[in-house]
Amino acid sequence: METGRFLYGGALQVSYLINRLQREGISNTLVCPPGSAIADAITPPAITVEVALAGDLDIGFVGRLRRVIKTTKPDLVHLHSRRGADVLGGIAAALEGTPCVLSRRVDNPESRWVIPIKYRLYDHVITISEEIRRVLLDGGLSGKQITCVRSAIDSDAWNLAPERGWFLTEFNLPEDARVFAIAAQLIERKGHRHLLKALPSLLERWPELHILVLGQGPLYGELVEIATKKPFLGKVHVIGFRQDIKRILPNLFAVVHPADAEGLGVALLQASSAGLPIVATRAGGIPEVVVDGETGYLCPPGDTTAIADAMNSLLSNPDTARRMGEAGKRRMQDEFSVDVMARGNLAVYRQVLEAAGQG
Repeated sequence: METGRFLYGGALQVSYLINRLQREGISNTLVCPPGSAIADAITPPAITVEVALAGDLDIGFVGRLRRVIKTTKPDLVHLHSRRGADVLGGIAAALEGTPCVLSRRVDNPESRWVIPIKYRLYDHVITISEEIRRVLLDGGLSGKQITCVRSAIDSDAWNLAPERGWFLTEFNLPEDARVFAIAAQLIERKGHRHLLKALPSLLERWPELHILVLGQGPLYGELVEIATKKPFLGKVHVIGFRQDIKRILPNLFAVVHPADAEGLGVALLQASSAGLPIVATRAGGIPEVVVDGETGYLCPPGDTTAIADAMNSLLSNPDTARRMGEAGKRRMQDEFSVDVMARGNLAVYRQVLEAAGQG
């Protein structure tokens, strides 16, 4: 089950997982809200069942999901989303007596009195980073109930040739533009404000520097307004959500990700697969993706001076930036493949089913 409506982050991971598990002979039914983009990314013979979900407090969702479980009779339910799917989905699976696995993609702590109650709903929890696993362990969850299976990337699909002419025309950029992008939901914890605070000195030193802000969320209007004011006018471009991010990435100079909190960062996997160096923070699972000094630079969360210094270092040393990008690409191919991720999830399924006497 995946309740995200757009095909990025967790929803993209679910599409990778379902499509790859089918090669292993695993039958899959995807449950998602009506109109979700993920439905179009799932290939037959997997089927999609659209189930309405009004939010975390939509108690009626429990009954709707129970009907799907009764009809499809799965061996196991795998929940991938926080938006109502974690608790409500766990209740539905428990009421039907179906083994249930939860994927946790965020690193925010949960109360020590909530964890024993909530996580009793799940036979096992999969975290997408070791940092998220640590958060749950610190909250009192048993290590026997948690397995880390990191998010994956189809690296070959993101290793495309640049199209400089198209890129400059599409975003109305000058010939000499060197472009960083931040590709993330437009929400507070992604740290857009830190990047904006770091930019003025960089824009003064590097007049060819431009920033693309890619993504959608509640901060969109605020960021658009900020981009109309000096010194950001004509330099910061708030683009919104793009379906063609694969085409955009190869034309960038680097990616910046100044997040305050991050489970792992699928956008960072994509950037490295495209051969881009990354400036990011040591938040959550990011250090599991970006190797400081090797595939990019890591800064303390919220340290705008360090972010500016790291971006300046890349701009001053384009050969180093290129080497970092190549190192990141190799790392994605070696350590973050879809095959590795799918095998890790399948191993958890088999462990859960064996414990339930269904192995």
